[in-house]
Amino acid sequence: MGGAATWRVLRDRTAGLFLAAVVVSGFGSSAMSLASGIWVKSLTGSDSLAALALFTVWLPVLFGPLLGAVADRLPRKPLLVGSNVLLAVLLTTLTAVDSAGRVWILFAVLLVYGTGYVVMDAAESAVVAQAVDARLLGDFNGLRMMANEGMKLLAPLTGAALYTRFGGGAVALLDAASFALAAGIYGLLRVRGRAPANGRAPGRSSGMGQVWGSPVLRPLVLAGSLTMLCAGLNGATLYAVVDGVLDRSPAYAGLLSAAQGVGSLTIGLLAGPLLRRLPERVFTAAGIAVFAVAVGLRALPYDAMALLACGLIGAGLPCVLIAAMTAVQRETPDALLGRTSASAGTLMFAPNAVALALGAGLVALVDVQVLLPLVGAVALLTAAWLLTGRRGKAPAGPRVSATET
Repeated sequence: MGGAATWRVLRDRTAGLFLAAVVVSGFGSSAMSLASGIWVKSLTGSDSLAALALFTVWLPVLFGPLLGAVADRLPRKPLLVGSNVLLAVLLTTLTAVDSAGRVWILFAVLLVYGTGYVVMDAAESAVVAQAVDARLLGDFNGLRMMANEGMKLLAPLTGAALYTRFGGGAVALLDAASFALAAGIYGLLRVRGRAPANGRAPGRSSGMGQVWGSPVLRPLVLAGSLTMLCAGLNGATLYAVVDGVLDRSPAYAGLLSAAQGVGSLTIGLLAGPLLRRLPERVFTAAGIAVFAVAVGLRALPYDAMALLACGLIGAGLPCVLIAAMTAVQRETPDALLGRTSASAGTLMFAPNAVALALGAGLVALVDVQVLLPLVGAVALLTAAWLLTGRRGKAPAGPRVSATET
């Protein structure tokens, strides 16, 4: 049944093109995300500025509700094509960054880069919800997660090799080429040519209002926020675990990241079938519980346990994201889909960014073998709350596709 549904998703023209675009642009973006920090560090010698490079990309997530409204007010296909073209052009300007005095160009482009991603994610979510059978949305979102994580396994190695041999400009040009190719793929889409007039819909008019007012979306998104907060704290302990718990070199973190990627690839294939067999809350709570137990296991000083824990984190953590975004696509009126998707993304991903900074301070103050079980306990309580909390009404039925001839 799962394989048949996956094949149906891949055979769907719109879904297939979206997945192709995710693979292409995700490859370049993953390579660039690694190179940008190394680039800043090599030019300035500053660890703080290198960390700020990643934060700059994340910053626009905080403005998701406003940026998501753009996807509801502009024609979505031209928006996707134009955004990718704009990012491709901007990335070529990074070939001029060859000294500390020009690092500001990199930061400016990274800010636009992050903004474009928020807008495009909102537009993509809306178009997919229009065009893909609602019964297959879980499969699509799982495959999309799998594609993203697959690129994170392959692209950083390419980015590191390019940077070492040719410098940051070469990585920027690779990313520019990936966005240009993604723009061409989006140009092949056959979807409704324009967004609803003024992005208006009856009832709630804001993305936050749609999330907060829905008994289905609110608990899933809140659980996602708490889980991503725990994920940020967990992520901040990576090198403390590698060095202090496992007594390994920093390079060992790459192996742990690969193990986590394998877990994410696995759940990407299984998410659709599981969402059809389990209530969304049960699927989500089970994923959070697996993540919680795995975070606690990372405190143990055994290589095999560390690899297993990272694999389980990779399998458990995406569950809440897949379930929440699938619910957003099913529950939200088309005219509000862009801003609601972006609002849900802000609520879930902003805590992750905050927790990364908070975790960096906590690691210096609290023994990581004490901190990790505490973080796992918070995540486990989140899973329990989600299972025992008030239940919302289930989705009424599949969304009707809206495609153009």
